[in-house]
Formats: sequence, C-alpha cells, structure tokens
Amino acid sequence: MTDDPRPAPHTHHLRVQRTARYYTLGGAAIPPRAVWFVLHGYGQLASDFIRYFSDLAGDDALIVAPEALNRFYLVSPEKTPARDRPVGATWMTREDRASEIADYVEYLDALFDDVAADLSHDGGSPQVNLVGFSQGTAAATRWITHGRARVDRLILWGGLMPPETDLSRGGTSLRGARVTFVLGTRDHFVSDAMLASEQARLDTAAVPYDVIRFEGGHVISRSAFPALTGSGAATGASGR
Repeated sequence: MTDDPRPAPHTHHLRVQRTARYYTLGGAAIPPRAVWFVLHGYGQLASDFIRYFSDLAGDDALIVAPEALNRFYLVSPEKTPARDRPVGATWMTREDRASEIADYVEYLDALFDDVAADLSHDGGSPQVNLVGFSQGTAAATRWITHGRARVDRLILWGGLMPPETDLSRGGTSLRGARVTFVLGTRDHFVSDAMLASEQARLDTAAVPYDVIRFEGGHVISRSAFPALTGSGAATGASGR
C-alpha cells in the first residue's frame, strides 16, 4: 500500500464571537442564599434540563442552566423533516478537542462573571453549587480545573471526573470545591467498579468527597435532592 501523494491540509484556528444561551429559575432575593449552575448532558437542551431542578429554585435559590455551544439534530434527515426533528446540544466531541474545551471554559467563566455581577449589589456571597450531569460532569470538572470561577461544591451526577483530571495538589486541585457524586443504583454508565476506582483515586490524592445513591437509573431524580441540600439523610459514603 503506497502513501497518499497528495499534500496534507494545514490546520488553522480563528477566534470568533458566539452568542450563548442560558436559562434561570428563581433567585428573586438579591443576593440569594444559594446559586446552582446546572450543566446538561449529551443531546439535551438547557430549557428542558433546568426544569428537573425546579424543586431547588426559590426566592433564595437561583438555578442557572447554560446550554452547550454545539447543537445538532437528534435524528437523521431520512427519518423526520427538519421542522419536526428534535434538537440537542453537546459540550464537545473528540474533534478539535482542546479548542472545544478552551471555548466552553471561557464561555462558562463569562457566564459566571455575568451572574456574579447581578448578585453583588449588596456585597452578599451566596453558596455556589455546580452540578454536571452525564457528559456535563466532564465539562463541570474541566471548568473548575481550568477556569477562574469560585465554586463551593462540585456535584457530579451520573458521571465521573475526566481521566486527565490532575489531582496531584490534593484538596486544592479542584480549587477548594467539595466533591459530591450522585448516582442511581441502576445507572448503566457508571458501574460500582468504576465508582470504587474513582473513590480510590480521590482517597490516594486526599481529595474530600461524598457519595449520594438513589433508587433509579441514569436520570435526575428528585429523591436525591434532600440529601443533596442537607435536608435528608444521604445514602452513600464519604472520603477523607
């Protein structure tokens, strides 16, 4: 087999402006007691995803749902005409991976700055929680490790940290955010063995974490909210 004699294309990158979309619920009080940034999973839209967290919203609790920058049709053109095709979004693919990560980290930092400016009128400092679901767990972790936002708690729901996450600085690796895993007992994307391996990695690095388990699969379940907010007993374990 001979090599292709044609010249190889050269890769170039050009920075452009994008218009990003996000949704909010609650937060009438300024400042609210708590802010929840919630990052959706693969193929979801923020307008739908934020509704799963309506029980957490209130005058003193603001929910912020950013939407990933890359939207696509969820079914092929052969199956459904464009006007009827459902649309989803993804944080990234394997294509041009480093640029995709840098873009969404910059986007989420800008969103954080915008939200924080609205909350700082009287100098208050609400608790900031970051929830990543499914694919959003990787996006949330990368935001914390590569961005500049101040987050008190990193909640990874239905997913684990991306494998390249550097935990060598122990508890400061995630910029001081406490880690909580929320997993359904029948989540087909995260097995008990995968969770145990992640816990061992965090224990070795001396990174504190909690685990909340609920009866269910790869979904956002209201049954986990009491444990998540401290108003009910958690089922799971803690590390360090």
